[in-house]
Amino acid sequence: MKADLHCHSYFSDGKHSPDFLLNRAETNNISHLAITDHDFVMNPKDFMLRKSKVHLISGVEISCEWQNREIHIVGIGIDPENSLLETMLLKQRANRETRVEKIHRLLLKADIDGLMKYFESQHCISKTRSHVADFLVLSGATKNRKLAFSRFLGKGGRAYVPAIWVSMEEAIYAISSSGGISVLAHPGRYKLSKYQLNGLVDAFKKTGGAALEVSYGNIHPNVKKALEETALKNKLFISAGSDFHDAGAHWTDIGKFPQISVPAEKYAVWQHPKWYF
Repeated sequence: MKADLHCHSYFSDGKHSPDFLLNRAETNNISHLAITDHDFVMNPKDFMLRKSKVHLISGVEISCEWQNREIHIVGIGIDPENSLLETMLLKQRANRETRVEKIHRLLLKADIDGLMKYFESQHCISKTRSHVADFLVLSGATKNRKLAFSRFLGKGGRAYVPAIWVSMEEAIYAISSSGGISVLAHPGRYKLSKYQLNGLVDAFKKTGGAALEVSYGNIHPNVKKALEETALKNKLFISAGSDFHDAGAHWTDIGKFPQISVPAEKYAVWQHPKWYF
């Protein structure tokens, strides 16, 4: 089995269609692919996806709050029609919409107009600050996305608006209720001390979290090794995914991430009792 259990389409902040992701997965010999858009589940029944030898897994990446920090929980194998999960994700997307509208008003004060019209040209169902950063670059307000966040969208920026997310407990409960498996996404990116990371992993496990994402695009080998050890120590299953967004970024691709080690593979998420896809 060669699985990529974390990637994004243009329904959130990815650049490409689900069909493009399937094509890429086929080319890269991926057997199982989870499209995990931010706060949105792509129900295959609602989209005319072509037939593929790649097994498509229903997934989502939920932004949530833990100790005043934003963290992300990936849910895989979920029921896209589960009412509890759907209601929570609708709330998340509504909060995203409100945030974007507030950012728009702050940008107007800086004589930058056109954000809402820009969104009209996008496929996204879940609006993100990454979209706003792209708009700021395209409009000439900043030279690149990094400057967009430092000057406008990040804390202290001229258009900073804090996010309102569900709690980690709510996210995990919703995923579990929909029959899915909860995965703590890219733990090495949260800028946590070892002590803080251990606290996050412990809280994640105690609230029903099942797996740790130990490998993803551009991860340092030492971080990957440490995350594998953390997962095994805490008796969590192991997951991995590219976190793919854009084929134009040379460092990422569907299936492009370090493979998990042989000892860790014994505890891969496809060994989980809920894995039936």
